[in-house]
Amino acid sequence: MIRRLFYLVALAGLLGACQSEQNNTGKQTNTVEASEQNQQEEIPEINITDFDTQAANFVGKTVKVKGIVDHVCKHGGKKLLLVADSADIHVESDSRFDESIVGSEVSVIGKVKEFRVDEAYCLKMDEDNLKSHSEGKSDDKLFEQKKKQIAAYRDSMEKAGVDHLSFYSLEFVSLKEANEQN
Repeated sequence: MIRRLFYLVALAGLLGACQSEQNNTGKQTNTVEASEQNQQEEIPEINITDFDTQAANFVGKTVKVKGIVDHVCKHGGKKLLLVADSADIHVESDSRFDESIVGSEVSVIGKVKEFRVDEAYCLKMDEDNLKSHSEGKSDDKLFEQKKKQIAAYRDSMEKAGVDHLSFYSLEFVSLKEANEQN
């Protein structure tokens, strides 16, 4: 009899401990979910029309931008153009975007990337353009177009009084369509 009572008490204690452990695990999961939600809420949102002027402050950091998907690149599907009003942003991904999102309003979370054009870059473009043309890989029209582009870069740097031009884009992290957002 005492032995049975001992087993019942031990069994009740064991079940209570398991129940308590399950409750603690649930609390940890909720804490992790809350922590992840707080991290997402902490991601700064940049208005797409202000992106080019604010992006320098966020290079290498994660931001959120809302806009309409104008198009997904047909050559691989790993780039999309996000637009709003008179502004646009290129978003690049390691995987293909679904073309069905074209025309959809979306929020894109991504890491801000900077591409710099400076005199060294222009010299390299000049060299590559001359080489390509001399080897017959580009025709006269393409050769002249590239020369004009390089000259435009140099003129822009000179007019702005800067030693480089910065072009910003987003490295894709995630995307939500407007109808999915809460």
